[in-house]
Amino acid sequence: MLRSDRDQRPYTGTTHDLRTRIKLHADGKVRATAYRRPLVLVYYEVGLSSDDAFRRERSLKTGKGKRFLRNRLASFLARFSTNKLERR
Repeated sequence: MLRSDRDQRPYTGTTHDLRTRIKLHADGKVRATAYRRPLVLVYYEVGLSSDDAFRRERSLKTGKGKRFLRNRLASFLARFSTNKLERR
């Protein structure tokens, strides 16, 4: 999942090559995100097959999937913030 720094909205998609796909987004070569740059990678999963990845993508784009991601990221960010403060 990418998050737009411009509008704070997420973009969810699948790819066989994450680094190349992120570069395409960053360079403005993906129509869906070209006007929303800059983008930040905030979450990714690895699938066992293309079919699994596409099913997971569809799932994450539902209301339940969006809630899952929001909770997952909030939990991580809360732990990260706490750990960062404890190290000071």
